[in-house]
Amino acid sequence: MQWSLVIPLKPLALAKSRLADTAADGLRPSLALAFAEDTVAAALASSAVRDVAVVTDDALAARALAALGARIVPDEPRAGLNAALTHGAAAVRAIRPGSPLAALNADLPALRPSELARVLDAAAEFPRAFLPDAAAIGTTLLTAAPGRALQPAFGTDSRARHRASGAEEIRLDAVDSVRQDVDTGEDLRAALALGVGPRTAAAAARLLIPGQ
Repeated sequence: MQWSLVIPLKPLALAKSRLADTAADGLRPSLALAFAEDTVAAALASSAVRDVAVVTDDALAARALAALGARIVPDEPRAGLNAALTHGAAAVRAIRPGSPLAALNADLPALRPSELARVLDAAAEFPRAFLPDAAAIGTTLLTAAPGRALQPAFGTDSRARHRASGAEEIRLDAVDSVRQDVDTGEDLRAALALGVGPRTAAAAARLLIPGQ
């Protein structure tokens, strides 16, 4: 089974505000783009992934991610993350109605293709499933089997909300790269310790990160 992934990305100028203690205003957009590029590149390299659709209205990000092989879906709802994911899922299903879907965060710069494949293989056992983030509060991946609605509930306490929605929690060891999203400087240090993709490594080299 190969999956279609939907990755949402807000305008780069608005992204990663919680990294203000680590990256200056002028650096955060390039860091957010680097995260997304490394995430998309790793996802497309996974044996479990057929294609990737990125939902974004950011022109620079759209060009960069399309060059990597992603399909760009304009964020027509412009009503936040969950609306963007629902819209992206509908766009994918219009072309591949029988495809299993997965929503994936755009800020997984340490993502390993093989670990993503393991998570998706585990998710295939359930109508809907999700993977909690490294903090065990949020969600980095949500899946829906063919014929099932995605029903995204990302945001504050999304782990609890996805569980309450009936999605099965995926419990796997050694998939840290799929769980380590980056919102804060501490998250970035954890991702760097795992080993990030080349674009994030280059962008992070411009930062002075305590502990690195």
